[in-house]
Amino acid sequence: MKIYFAGSIRGGRNDKELYLKLIQHLSTYGQVLTEHVGDINLTEFGEDGPSDKWIFDRDISWIEEADILIAEVSTPSLGVGYELAKAELLGKKILCLYRNQKNKRLSAMINGNQYMIVKNYFSIIEAKKQIDEFFTGLD
Repeated sequence: MKIYFAGSIRGGRNDKELYLKLIQHLSTYGQVLTEHVGDINLTEFGEDGPSDKWIFDRDISWIEEADILIAEVSTPSLGVGYELAKAELLGKKILCLYRNQKNKRLSAMINGNQYMIVKNYFSIIEAKKQIDEFFTGLD
């Protein structure tokens, strides 16, 4: 199973430790193509070296190659939104994880999309449970 994990990079890196834990959990289910999203040294400026065009082409290729896309959507990100739309157009199964936050709401474009499975959580334990249930439902 090839897994595309989406999480904010240029939209903000406050959840990078969370991303790393989610990626580690996802790796028990298959190959996570986007392990770099959980790199705690990666800043909101993104990857050093590759051009934006190279990153775009690589990420689109990975979305096409992936069997599923799992996104942590608590930090708004234009890139993650684009990745979700592309995965939907390609017919990929999608799980969006949203950490409930006081005085914030998930975008209606994600929460209102019946194609995407959206699960709320409060803790990493709950997020991992949502992932486990998602994979159980794939069988």
